Amino acid sequence: MATKGKAPAKGAEADAAPAKSSKKMLFIIVGVVLVLVIGGAAAFFMMGGKGKKGDDHAEEKVEAKAPTFVVIEPFVVNLQQETGDQYLQVAMTLQVPDGQTAEALKLYMPQVRSRLLMVLSSKKASELLTSEGKRRLTDEIIDQLGEPFSGKGKGPQITDVFYTSFVIQQQ
Repeated sequence: MATKGKAPAKGAEADAAPAKSSKKMLFIIVGVVLVLVIGGAAAFFMMGGKGKKGDDHAEEKVEAKAPTFVVIEPFVVNLQQETGDQYLQVAMTLQVPDGQTAEALKLYMPQVRSRLLMVLSSKKASELLTSEGKRRLTDEIIDQLGEPFSGKGKGPQITDVFYTSFVIQQQ
């Protein structure tokens, strides 16, 4: 009977071991699930709570605000004399907020070029050699081209001026 008493004891120990092991496994699984849920929630809040729909909306805003550029063909102007004849050969690109403004500038391109010629030919080479001088020139161009072309209403909005070629030459 001693063997009978020992046999059930071994069976009881064997049953207890898997029960402890399954409880540990259950706690590990629950712990892993909790970590994943908490991590996901944290990532959601750190990204601003935007889902797929919010990301699409953000991309639409970026596309809606994409700038439009109007290329001005290169031309040469005489600069105000300092030490002999000096010329400026310049090509530029205007940045405008939308296609409608770009079309308006293309429609009035002879006036645009005339205004640019007047602004540029009023400068001395020494004024245009520095980066500060070029910034002031940019501001003047924006102001001049922002005036109405037809004499009434509001002129086009020029956001920025980019010089794609800028050469001062002296003879």
